[in-house]
Amino acid sequence: MGEQNVQGSGDESLRRAFMKALLDEVRALEDMHTRGMFEDGVRRIGAEQEMFLVDQANRPALSAMQVLDQTDDPRFTHELGLFNLEANLSPLDLGGDCLRKLEKEAEEVVELAREAAAKVGSRVALVGILPTLTKDHLSLNAMVPMARYFALNEALLRLRGSNFQISIKGIDQLNLNHDNLMLEACNTSFQVHFQVDADEFARLYNIAQVVTGPLLAACVNSPILLGKRLWHESRIAVFEHSIDARSQAHAARGHKPRVHFGDQWVEESVIEIFKEDIARFRVILTTEFEDDPIGMVARGEAPKLNALRLHNGTVYRWNRAVYGISANGKPHLRIENRVIPSGPTVLDEVANSAFFFGMMAKLSRSVGDIRDHFNFGDVKANFMAAAREGLRAQQIWFDESQMTAQELILDVLLPAAREGLSEAGIDAEDIDRYLGVIQARVERRRTGSRWQLESLEQMRGSASPHECLRALTGSMIEQQELGRPIAEWTLARFCHDQDWRDSYRTVGQFMATDLFTVRPDDIVDFAASLMEWRYVRHVPVEDDSGQLLGLISQRQLLRLVARGARGPEPVTVRDIMHAEPLSISPETTTVQAIRMMREKRLSCLPVVDPEGKLIGLVTEHDLVAVAGRLLESYLGESH
Repeated sequence: MGEQNVQGSGDESLRRAFMKALLDEVRALEDMHTRGMFEDGVRRIGAEQEMFLVDQANRPALSAMQVLDQTDDPRFTHELGLFNLEANLSPLDLGGDCLRKLEKEAEEVVELAREAAAKVGSRVALVGILPTLTKDHLSLNAMVPMARYFALNEALLRLRGSNFQISIKGIDQLNLNHDNLMLEACNTSFQVHFQVDADEFARLYNIAQVVTGPLLAACVNSPILLGKRLWHESRIAVFEHSIDARSQAHAARGHKPRVHFGDQWVEESVIEIFKEDIARFRVILTTEFEDDPIGMVARGEAPKLNALRLHNGTVYRWNRAVYGISANGKPHLRIENRVIPSGPTVLDEVANSAFFFGMMAKLSRSVGDIRDHFNFGDVKANFMAAAREGLRAQQIWFDESQMTAQELILDVLLPAAREGLSEAGIDAEDIDRYLGVIQARVERRRTGSRWQLESLEQMRGSASPHECLRALTGSMIEQQELGRPIAEWTLARFCHDQDWRDSYRTVGQFMATDLFTVRPDDIVDFAASLMEWRYVRHVPVEDDSGQLLGLISQRQLLRLVARGARGPEPVTVRDIMHAEPLSISPETTTVQAIRMMREKRLSCLPVVDPEGKLIGLVTEHDLVAVAGRLLESYLGESH
């Protein structure tokens, strides 16, 4: 997350001073460009390895700070969530065995993280979005206690003027109203950096935009969020929503979110990106900055550009321009590609990186101006289609040809990437190794996302959704620790012998959510028909906004029949429903729910959110099933 010595921009005098520094630093950057101060003639690569921490039940573990205490390695740092870790890998000159070195160091830091995590009862999971995340894990209590993060949270909420709203349609649909930026912590990635010359930045950045769509299609690994099956790479939608600082008015007039792909080509230089981001996005954090960056450039010194780098770190383009200073003291420019998700294995991640670097190398040598061959709208459409559908996505390529991402990668882009890596001097053995991983994955259509979705489908009906997600995560961790690429994984299976107590601690983990409900003015006959058709004994009553109003039970219908209460007017639900029934929250423990039902002689408890909206139902039948599962587990252990 970058520089930590920051604060919010609520102090107007600080904000004005920071804005002045931003403008001076952009001017200094222009002067550096004019003077030719940037390092050139060197292509370097690098990466950031992000990961999740989970507990022994495969749920998020809030153990990042304890794990960092155990590592004592400067490459490691925390991220936003206490269940996230990040390791920054060393920059490498592109060529020779650089990919092998990248894989070796990535494996090294992941193994170090595993060893440190084990000491505090945690494990490491490499995945774009952890399947076992729940809304309970997205409170400020799970945020790393650093001033930067709380300042960022407050600033974004202040700019929005309302909670964060998320709506994603995939196989399932997710609609969520959330009051903090912890949704961002749902995402982990393997961010790759590509150092380029200043004079070629615009041309190569545009090429990076073009190849990002098919790159993403090949490496999707984030299909599940909060138990919902969404896009093949749901990170794209989630990240955009998680730090969307736009007010309703700004969104209505088409103002860009802080996370975006872009809407146009870069014309001449990197300066355009920095200027646009300053013009479009308000300052939300401030930090200390240099007094005279323009004077430093005039003296031939390379300024750090702290203000510009901090502001750039609060605008999240999927291909982000990055300014840095090399170990030799020379300033340089990088393209940071942020779309590659974490996992499924380090080998898969490095293969994805090799595919990106290879496509970049080939197109930079074989194509003059990529803008002559593509409409930017098509490039953006390729990216969004890949995020939604993975390898099945339709992609538009040169000469407006159209094919699936799978066909494009196998027939066009893998051969091109192979040539590009060869021309860049990458060892032939490594080219075969890493692009072979991509080829096998694409030929078998076995991306991380398809593995997760197919595994869940195979486990359907074996257990509760929460149990299946835990089993999925456990199998994922076990297979990624073996190091075989995703194309060689077997589907996850449900294991009945595991200790599943953690899947039943709260009612939210097993409550019924696919509910059939009635309205107060519906006729009773409709409620009776629902009970008959769906084999249920209770039907909740709600209004059009989802507010719980009452409950109808089979017993109430029997009383109505026994009384013979049939007049000229049909009986409505309102006439017999139990109004304002006792309800619980999804965080209610299972033991509490059992006691309430026993003490109040209830056979059903509606589950509502803080606003009283119906979100689930727990019945005697559900609790009998829970008890049966746990008794079977305990009795099985005793034998």
